[in-house]
Amino acid sequence: MNQKSLSVLEYDKIKQKVLNYAVTEMGKRQAEHLTPQSDFETVERQLLETKDGVDVLRLKGGLPLPKLVLITKHLKRLEIGATLNGVELAQISQVLRATNEIHCFLAALADEKVEFHYLYELDQQLATLPKLTKRLRLCLENDGYVTDDASSLLRSLRRQITNTEATIRNRLVALTRGSQAKYLSGANVTIRNERYVIPVKAEHKGKFGGIVHDQSSSGQTYFIEPREIVELNNRLKQEQVAEKEEILRILRELSGEVAPYTAELANNAELLGEFDFINAKAKYAKEIKATQPLLSKENDIYLRQVWHPLLQMDKAVKNDIVLGKDYQAMVITGPNTGGKTITLKTLGLVQMMGQSGLFIPAFEESRIGIFKEIFADIGDEQSIEQSLSTFSSHMTNIVKILKQVDQDSLVLFDELGAGTDPQEGAALAIAILDAIGAKGAYVLATTHYPELKTYGFERAQTINASMEFNEETLRPTYRLLIGIPGQSNAFNISERLGLDEVVVAAARGLVTQDSQELNEMIADLVAKRRQAEEEAISLKKDLAEAQSLHHDLSVAYERFTNEREQLKEQAKQQANEIVAKAKQEADEIIKNLRQMQQQTSATVKENELIDAKAQLNSLEQQQTLKKNKVLRRAKRQQAFKPNDDVMVTSYGQRGVLLQKVSDHAWEVQLGILKMKIDESELEKIKVEPKKAKRAGTVLRSALQSHVSPRLDLRGKRYEEALTEVDRYIDAAILAGYPSVTIVHGKGTGALREGITKYLNSNRAVKRFNFAAPNNGGDGATVVYFR
Repeated sequence: MNQKSLSVLEYDKIKQKVLNYAVTEMGKRQAEHLTPQSDFETVERQLLETKDGVDVLRLKGGLPLPKLVLITKHLKRLEIGATLNGVELAQISQVLRATNEIHCFLAALADEKVEFHYLYELDQQLATLPKLTKRLRLCLENDGYVTDDASSLLRSLRRQITNTEATIRNRLVALTRGSQAKYLSGANVTIRNERYVIPVKAEHKGKFGGIVHDQSSSGQTYFIEPREIVELNNRLKQEQVAEKEEILRILRELSGEVAPYTAELANNAELLGEFDFINAKAKYAKEIKATQPLLSKENDIYLRQVWHPLLQMDKAVKNDIVLGKDYQAMVITGPNTGGKTITLKTLGLVQMMGQSGLFIPAFEESRIGIFKEIFADIGDEQSIEQSLSTFSSHMTNIVKILKQVDQDSLVLFDELGAGTDPQEGAALAIAILDAIGAKGAYVLATTHYPELKTYGFERAQTINASMEFNEETLRPTYRLLIGIPGQSNAFNISERLGLDEVVVAAARGLVTQDSQELNEMIADLVAKRRQAEEEAISLKKDLAEAQSLHHDLSVAYERFTNEREQLKEQAKQQANEIVAKAKQEADEIIKNLRQMQQQTSATVKENELIDAKAQLNSLEQQQTLKKNKVLRRAKRQQAFKPNDDVMVTSYGQRGVLLQKVSDHAWEVQLGILKMKIDESELEKIKVEPKKAKRAGTVLRSALQSHVSPRLDLRGKRYEEALTEVDRYIDAAILAGYPSVTIVHGKGTGALREGITKYLNSNRAVKRFNFAAPNNGGDGATVVYFR
């Protein structure tokens, strides 16, 4: 990407924004080298890495990275056998600890099933080196201080130093507070030349003996090491030297332990920088409320409600910018300070951001292209030193652009052809646009020339646009109107500002008829656009009200349905309470009648008593019964009686009931066998119609008389079989069958699987299982209804 365009479009300001969010030196260096890329796969990967960073920022507040410095020089010194100091080794230790923390952080996210595009891939490249990390952490603090835990000798030496220093201080404090304190300039114990001394008045400098180490600037005080602590200071010095030698030995040892892992440490540092850079891009995206752009290999640009990234989102005017699909060139006209230049810069800078792997300041589903070069000729570049006018400087730049431009270029021209004679300037602008178009490049140009308004209508792959101007307030709105050329407002503005109507009329008369008609056409287009926008706003408002009303009605209907069901259940409960009470009273009456029967000769038939009680029982409401009337009627018909056809579930065979042999058992005819079967193993499969009490014609349901309890689907196609199963289940329910058998065969299992899915979704099906081995096995399915 050419440096001039990067500078004109202020790309460095974007880089600085990203760099400010980096916390490691490695991350800052990657931000400094940020530049737009022209390879589709590279841009796609960088955008997905930014997406990973945005997801981490949203879920966990970002990647946990501390401030880290570059360790490249440290590692190079280790490779040549040098010994690092404590600070350098501590900085390497911090890289290792950050590596381990990032690894654990991403491992926890992996356990939570959080998906990323590239973060896990980068994490796999990290070398955690746990033993070395633990060793460095034990021996060094963050500032490079070697801890007492580095060796037992170091701990012992430091303990001796502490004891010796305490002894020296105690003796010196005794001197400053005793009878000899009058010979001192102060009561402070201090250090000179790394030895403990006391301040002695000049006239008493020989009082304490010892060694003079320093003198005050006034000459009134001597800093003397008393004779009695000289030996203690010597011992302290020896202990301090021994400590330094032990520290040097430890650092040499640690450097030797780190040296074999220089390649892994360099790779870790680079990866941590990449993690930091991803984090910084995500934080910048959050700051400007940016979104992930889609990529178009065909350079089909569609920026939804885009704004300039250096402007605040809530204050900037947002525009839709479309280029590349239906047209490759756009000519924007409009008044000065109307927003034409900022529109050019917005497109160019946003395109550069997207090609750098950054999210863009636009609404979601925005789309950018991939350009090898973005050329920008924007601003006044006149040069006194080079004797170049505005026109000359622009033409010099345009000449360079024309030499380099191709079909993979985006060109931004501001005030194309300005700075010279209007006729010649307009002709040059048209010729330049034609030359750019002939090379297949994409162009966004601004101009004041009215000739370029007709250019947008006459040239293929070219469209007019303009910046909206409010004639009432005499201010630009900064809104881009694509498809509408700019309207000249000079006459209207002059008239509103008070210019004499005669002068304005005279000026209008000097303008050609074509120009007047063009302005009238533009004015009509603008008016129609505003009318369409007003209608769209009105329709949007009506739609919102309709949606709100629909929501309110849905809530009210749901509430009504719930209340209705509650009232039904309450009514059933009350009815059941009444029936229970009536049954209790009826039982009492029946009990009394039986006693009367035993005591008197009056006879009361037992079957009449049972019938009366059955009628009372029938009044009870079943609260849990479904609404489906067919199912309720089918359940009432399930009572067993002699001659009923039944299915013996334990054997998978059909039989006929002969007689009830106990409260819960029946004698059943199975072929030539008679067996005693429990009711729990019986399913009624055919309901005999009630016989009329007097002779007459018996009506039977045609459906009931033709529905078989067994459906054979073998040899039928999948769709045809499922359709037939659906119809058959409905018919079986209406026929009152408690269960049926569906024969589907074994085959590939596709038909069986399809039938299983259907039965799982049918609410009328209570359960189902494969038939008994002697009745088809897994080639048939027995279905039981509710």
